[in-house]
Amino acid sequence: MKTRDLVQAALFIAIVYVATWIISIPVMPGGGLVHTGTAALFIISVCFGPKKGAIAGSVGMALFNLTSVWVAWAPYTFVIRLVMGLIIGYIANCRGANGKKPVQNVVALLVGGLWFLPMAYVSQIIIMGVQWQVPMAAIPGNLMQLALALVIGMPLITAINQYKKVKGI
Repeated sequence: MKTRDLVQAALFIAIVYVATWIISIPVMPGGGLVHTGTAALFIISVCFGPKKGAIAGSVGMALFNLTSVWVAWAPYTFVIRLVMGLIIGYIANCRGANGKKPVQNVVALLVGGLWFLPMAYVSQIIIMGVQWQVPMAAIPGNLMQLALALVIGMPLITAINQYKKVKGI
């Protein structure tokens, strides 16, 4: 691994951690948060590729869990966000799109969300040891989290792609 990649990974992990921490609103006791960490994962996965998005999202959000009251979520978060970052990054960057096709980026987030929503739901059943109906209360918050990622992410993705074009990155 190059030094540049290592530094970027550390920076992206920190960005996801802070984005998850800075706005973190519980939607139900024991699980379900609305936070901006998903927006950071989305932006990084689209602009810098699936590997960096997966590493940043999984480690950044799992670290948040480990340093908050959400410790039990850390292993689930790690796996769910790892796969989510890979999905989003792969779709947004496939077929030469390089994260520059807005419709493809939206599709990437939607498909990543289709992975995230049921996995978060099942994780909550396992962690809380509750019946299937209880975690349904977290679904609106998780949908809000994805919508927030789209609203914050799309303009920032455009800005980052413009910057990369100007700088020849």
